[in-house]
Amino acid sequence: MKIFRPLLIFLLISFIIIQFIRPERNNGGYNSIQSFEAETKPSAQVSAILRENCYDCHSNQTQYPWYAEIAPISFWLADHIAEGKEHFNVSEWKSYSLKKKEHKLEELVEEVENGEMPLQSYTIIHGNLSPENTTLLLQWAGVARLQYRNQLQVSSR
Repeated sequence: MKIFRPLLIFLLISFIIIQFIRPERNNGGYNSIQSFEAETKPSAQVSAILRENCYDCHSNQTQYPWYAEIAPISFWLADHIAEGKEHFNVSEWKSYSLKKKEHKLEELVEEVENGEMPLQSYTIIHGNLSPENTTLLLQWAGVARLQYRNQLQVSSR
């Protein structure tokens, strides 16, 4: 019991101190997704699905929830966003080659079809994509992917 109280005080002080250490924010602006949307042409409904479910982790713009202000959650979110952008960042779409664009859309389709995206840690708080929204997203991604596949075939001739 003698060690419990000092340990509890130490943990409380550590928790308070860590609140003053902030990870870098991902606030590059939604203008960074304009070229992606201009090129892939999502409908207004698909664009809304992307904004609500994808762009926070897969673009240079994140709308942070209130709990992102609390450490250590803030560090977990920062790491999660960095990892998401590492795999697929629509803000970098202009810099991707045709082959990479086609491949990223192929991965998007596979991840959504297999239920791996959105991540379970995201859906616990924000909910799953509805079956209708999943279908719309997959149809759009398939058409956009086909566009890049056709361009690749034409350029390889």
